[in-house]
Amino acid sequence: MYTIFLTLSKYILIFLMAIYTIQCFSVFRLPDISKRDGIYIRQDIIMALIYLIAFTVMYLRSADTWLLILYALTQVTFVAFIMLYRFLYPEASKLLVNNMCMLMSIGFIILARLNFSKALKQFSVALVSIVIALVIPYILKRFKRLRRFYMLFAAAGIIALGAVLIFSTAVNGSKLNIRIGGVSFQASEFVKIIFVFSIAGMLSCMKSGYRIVIATAAAGIHVMLLAASKDLGGAVILFIVYVIMLFIATGKFLYFILGTAGAVVCSIAGYMLFPHVRVRITAFTDPVSSIDGAGYQMAQSLFAIGTGGFEGMGLMDGAPSRIPVVEADFIFSAICEELGVLFGICLILVCASCFIMFMNIAMRFNDMFYKLVAAGLAVTYGFQVLLTIGGVTKFIPLTGVTLPLVSYGSNSIMVSLIMFSVIQGLYVSVRSANGTER
Repeated sequence: MYTIFLTLSKYILIFLMAIYTIQCFSVFRLPDISKRDGIYIRQDIIMALIYLIAFTVMYLRSADTWLLILYALTQVTFVAFIMLYRFLYPEASKLLVNNMCMLMSIGFIILARLNFSKALKQFSVALVSIVIALVIPYILKRFKRLRRFYMLFAAAGIIALGAVLIFSTAVNGSKLNIRIGGVSFQASEFVKIIFVFSIAGMLSCMKSGYRIVIATAAAGIHVMLLAASKDLGGAVILFIVYVIMLFIATGKFLYFILGTAGAVVCSIAGYMLFPHVRVRITAFTDPVSSIDGAGYQMAQSLFAIGTGGFEGMGLMDGAPSRIPVVEADFIFSAICEELGVLFGICLILVCASCFIMFMNIAMRFNDMFYKLVAAGLAVTYGFQVLLTIGGVTKFIPLTGVTLPLVSYGSNSIMVSLIMFSVIQGLYVSVRSANGTER
């Protein structure tokens, strides 16, 4: 019986994940909110079953009682988070709340399997972040003058990135973290959010003759500071986010075309100026030929995904630790190796449903400031998912960004939860104003 359960567990997990994913898109077909409650309840049950089965398999294979403790702590936290969110914000999107917990639960499953101490640390940060996430919608619902502080947001972002450039120590060629009072954090992660607020304010509040010039200058300074710190993943995200926000604000395809052309020019310049970019391009074009050097990480990622196949090796049966930095940048490869490519595809679709919901919320606003904030955060999230998964599957060159709510990283999970909570706050505001859900 023990052996049968372990053998069948990976198929059960894929089946449950597929059902959960289908439910994510079934929501959009039902305009009546009362008919959606059944979907959300089914998602809650499926989520709990996936989490229980995964930790049971890991415990049976390792006999580590600490896994049961982590399971109990995280499961109670997820249930409490879902119940509190629905109690405090009945207008909030239940789909986004469920997806937040589902993505975090997948992250904890893989982290507990890869590195228990990191999973425990991730949980401690997630716990603090969840408390913050519960407060943010309340603040946004009552504080409606954020648009006035766009210059303050821009200044804060520039100062933070400038401090990283000046005071940070380069790690693997890039300056990412800054230490204040013994606490190290990645400023660019937090700047993503305030950057969106600053650009939204400039494009919606300033006079038409100046808004594009000032917004472009502010965005350019942010991107150049990130490029100077060699945080090219962050620079690419902010550049794309600005181009799309500018297009939404003006409706002019010319800006989109110019932005695309600018991205091509910057990519060529990055290849010429930065050696580590050339290394990543080499690893992207032919990782196997340079497997002893630049291509090792990418080659191991592709081997892991290929070894797992559609159904996966099964939890604890793969060897994802062969991939350097697997807990952060390459966590999707570990998921595909042990849980299967089908499970990975479902994970991508869950992320896609989040992005669709974000854009759905953005399109409901008549107020340009809030429309741009929601759209900017949606693009930030969606593009980061694309960069992460595209990088580890050799669809695009590696950029070194994490998979939101799944990858290991104190700054990453905190900023991702804040981002989802800001979107929820906007959603609560628009539903309170309209009195209906569409």
